[in-house]
Amino acid sequence: MTDDEKLKRAHPYFTIPSPQGSLVMGNLGSFTDDFLPPLVEAIEEYGDVVRFRFIKQKAAVFRHPDDVYHILLSNHRNYLKQTRGYRAMRYLMGNGLVTSEGDFWLRQRRIAQPSFHRKRVRDFAATMVAVAQKRATIWAEAADTKEIVDVAPHMMEVALDVVGRTLLSTNLVEESSTVSENLEIVLRDVVVRTNAPIFKPLWLPGKNNRRTRDAINTLVEMVDQIIAQRRQSRDNPPDLLTMLMEARDDTGQGMSDEQLRDEVMTIFLAGHETTATALTWTWYLLARHPEYEKKLHDELDQVLDGRAATVEDLKHLEWTRMIIDESMRLYPPVPLVARMSQEDDVVGGYEIPANTFVFVGPYLTHRHPDYWPAPEVFRPERFRDRRAGRPRFAYFPFLGGPRQCIGNNFALIEAQLILATLASRYRLRLVDEEPVGMDVTITLRPEGGMPMNIETRR
Repeated sequence: MTDDEKLKRAHPYFTIPSPQGSLVMGNLGSFTDDFLPPLVEAIEEYGDVVRFRFIKQKAAVFRHPDDVYHILLSNHRNYLKQTRGYRAMRYLMGNGLVTSEGDFWLRQRRIAQPSFHRKRVRDFAATMVAVAQKRATIWAEAADTKEIVDVAPHMMEVALDVVGRTLLSTNLVEESSTVSENLEIVLRDVVVRTNAPIFKPLWLPGKNNRRTRDAINTLVEMVDQIIAQRRQSRDNPPDLLTMLMEARDDTGQGMSDEQLRDEVMTIFLAGHETTATALTWTWYLLARHPEYEKKLHDELDQVLDGRAATVEDLKHLEWTRMIIDESMRLYPPVPLVARMSQEDDVVGGYEIPANTFVFVGPYLTHRHPDYWPAPEVFRPERFRDRRAGRPRFAYFPFLGGPRQCIGNNFALIEAQLILATLASRYRLRLVDEEPVGMDVTITLRPEGGMPMNIETRR
């Protein structure tokens, strides 16, 4: 069927179910605080396709895996990152891999891709384990003194240390609290700018703008220092930073300082935030489900028998992988993404006009009851058969299509090795048995952190 025929047979855009909004603002008022709950509520009430209006801006959210496939893969060229959210993110990351488009993005992706080749990532495994072992030593004192530990910043420190050592050949441990504090400021500002009726430029005076500018400047200065130290060094380790610095285009020209900074900033920040968030939720779910925690511990005891994990062990650590997969099903590090349609299209049987905001979200699709029975329940064995007859995009924690996260293999190996290393020695217990809420910015952090008690197993 041709595109014209699909358009003729499609239902008009205005027939998509929609929650009632105000005459002027449309549905914008429901999204001022947190954009995820209103989308979840609308999907639960109206089904897999829901229409919104933000003042004059058309928008639609899609939950069905087939529609996600269409938007992220089969017709991805029609859905670009020309949205408010990405515009706000460019204030922080510039025009790096996460935010860039078109030929420029493709060039940068090709330069960075070799650093994330599966074999190269496997070579990073020993460093990942060493970083986790260092954290295990730190936790020994907390276990002895029964000190309450907020696991969320601990996982941020671990993941940042891994990224620094493997991709940038830099020790970033001492900078972890500075990174976390300033990154949180910027991520919250991205959400505010995305949801505000008027997009206010960052250069305008005001307390919030000044705070965000200071946070961005702090992070940029850290990245500039990393680059400057490498330029002054005679040692060029075979890491991602060296590859970026030595890359040349067809004319023999390398990246400008600004381009290099944007890419390093992207790897520096996006490369640790998502893995740390996934691990934090994994500890939470294990603490709430001791029956699966026991399966994990039994597997680690049998396979590792007290020794350090290696990358070769991963094929035998079935429960370790399934637990992480199920954790990212329930709490995907990036819960939602937005795109802007460039031309008229048909999605889910409906007309989608050009210049329509289109939302798809792992958090939404991962809870689709047609593909995930008892979707709110933690059941890692769902992933024993990784597809189990489910559509390709029923599960997409790293998104998909050409814009799939370049570090997906890196993150999965890292998460498994860190979990295996720490869970071999410790079990974590929640301080408060009440469910932990979600703090939704660009990522899905736990609200109020994750305070836990650490108990020694060995």
